[in-house]
Amino acid sequence: MALSILIAASEAVPFAKSGGLADVVGSLPRYLRKLGHDVRIVIPRYYSIDRERFALSLLPGALVVPMGGIGNEYCAVYEGRIPDSDIPVYFLEHEGYYGRKGLYDVDNVEFLDNDRRFVFLSKGSLELCKMIDFRPDVIHANDWHTAAIPLLLNTTHKDDAHVGGAASILTIHNIQYQGSFPPSSMEILGVGWEHFTFLGLEKDDRVNLLKGGIYNANIITTVSEGYAAEIQTPAFGWGLEGVLKERSPDLFGILNGVDYSEWAPESDIFIAANYSAEDPGGKCLCKAEIQRLVGLPELAEVPLIGIVSRMVKQKGIDCLAAALPHLLSLDLQIVMLGEGEPWAHFYFGGEAAKHPDRLAVVIGYDNVLAHKIEAGADFFLMPSAFEPCGLNQMYSMRYGTLPIVRATGGLDDSVDNFNEKELTGTGFKFNDLNPGALFDTVGWAVHAWYNRKEAITRLIRNAMEKRFTWEEAAGKYERLYRLAVSRLRQ
Repeated sequence: MALSILIAASEAVPFAKSGGLADVVGSLPRYLRKLGHDVRIVIPRYYSIDRERFALSLLPGALVVPMGGIGNEYCAVYEGRIPDSDIPVYFLEHEGYYGRKGLYDVDNVEFLDNDRRFVFLSKGSLELCKMIDFRPDVIHANDWHTAAIPLLLNTTHKDDAHVGGAASILTIHNIQYQGSFPPSSMEILGVGWEHFTFLGLEKDDRVNLLKGGIYNANIITTVSEGYAAEIQTPAFGWGLEGVLKERSPDLFGILNGVDYSEWAPESDIFIAANYSAEDPGGKCLCKAEIQRLVGLPELAEVPLIGIVSRMVKQKGIDCLAAALPHLLSLDLQIVMLGEGEPWAHFYFGGEAAKHPDRLAVVIGYDNVLAHKIEAGADFFLMPSAFEPCGLNQMYSMRYGTLPIVRATGGLDDSVDNFNEKELTGTGFKFNDLNPGALFDTVGWAVHAWYNRKEAITRLIRNAMEKRFTWEEAAGKYERLYRLAVSRLRQ
């Protein structure tokens, strides 16, 4: 039986993106559609989303959204499509909430009205179903921004003719971000103060939207099996480990897929030469190109380590900074692309100026350059403190660029460690996040590069043949959607 599915989120590629959430929301619906389901998406119409570029059409009438104590608010609704598909995307246009620079913040300062902005998105997503006469079997909420939806389905919208019978799924893409607001946010939620308890929305005397969603969703998912286990522990749960432990029978991990139409060395339009596992010769041209572009000596025999990352503590950037002087003592090169905390910009930029033959740093994000690094590097370094899923390690394997990763979350799930005797594996892993462990593992990879050529060749082939498909992930989501529906109806 085909399902009617509404996916509500704060971002989706190609319209708006700040992280992996957007990749999931932009990709998963395509594969659910191939399975025969009626999938719709709803996101805000941020002012950065060009209505003409995406051929958005205005729906007649205004959407009325009840906002509790502040009364009704109104917005326009635009309809578009996921590019090259028939999947509808509905954009809620509210100039006061979304007509500003930045999705959630500006210059790392969060908007003070984020509670209103995203409670409005949650409530608006449910009211939209009436406007377009859509009766979803499942509503799939994502992260704290739409985590109010499961709560609303169990309270204010429980008897609603359009959404009252919908099962709810909540996917946690990064539990560090929880939507924590003052108690006054209860007024706009409009669900009654009886829900502001330790077994509801309250955490540290504040409204915690993610916690409320976890307690109320029929099914909870996160973006890797490893992360699903980790977030039930104090080290990774960010204070919600007890709630997740309580809901553990309903918590599932599904590893994200990769869009291989964009990330494949055989067809990548951004790289110097296309290549494959069967015909890998073009990779050396890609290496020479990225070395030339960033000003490193064009040395084919020296291993090139690529890094494409946000320069923040979650990505282990502090650990990398501590290990860098020792790493630069090895016979290697490093190319780094990213932006984040200002100290990291100055530190890594300064080290690049001191070691122009070993280290190149590009501050910012450039998608074309990211493709060139994936194709041209020999190794890809991801020393994350925690990583719900991670995509770059998956991209890297497809390009024959061996990942060097900390064994956490999705990194641990997706990378198989090098077995020197069996010549199995797809990369190199370390467990403890400290400069010594990072240095030792990079040293292990570099030693293998210079002394175990046949092993490196085998690992590259292993990595290039590995696949992480959205078809597989969509099948798992489909099974959980059906489970949620059956549980609700029972």
